[in-house]
Amino acid sequence: MSQAIANQNAVASLTGLLVPLADRTLLLPNVAVAELIPYRPPVISPGLPSWFLGQVAWRDLQLPLLSFEAATGGQSQIGPGVRVAVLNALGGRDRVKFIALLVQGIPRSMKLEDNLQRANAPLTPLELDAVQLGEAVVKIPDLVGLEQKLADAGLI
Repeated sequence: MSQAIANQNAVASLTGLLVPLADRTLLLPNVAVAELIPYRPPVISPGLPSWFLGQVAWRDLQLPLLSFEAATGGQSQIGPGVRVAVLNALGGRDRVKFIALLVQGIPRSMKLEDNLQRANAPLTPLELDAVQLGEAVVKIPDLVGLEQKLADAGLI
């Protein structure tokens, strides 16, 4: 019986990461983030979209570095607490295992219950939903859509 209760509790909560951006906070499942690394200037090529910041080195790989803000119509910002979140790629492409996302600070881990309250907030095409966490409205990003945006631009 205690095993059944333990399994029910495991399903009822999930660990999420609140990822701070310049203009919003994203909510990601903990397993989506492979590593948080210090910001390092990316290798830039001319003529690329503003949301594609270049290639950044990580563990002998060159990862595409993206600005979620710019990809959704906003402005990319390199603030004093900027970091890079290395995300596990979810699109199923053989050659793309990770992508890098510019973040404005250190993501915060939190336990999420299965009764998250939806927020009535406008969404961009790369946001799947918005939820209310206390006083804050956080956005759930479309990580597969972000990866598809890279593919559509011929960058992966």
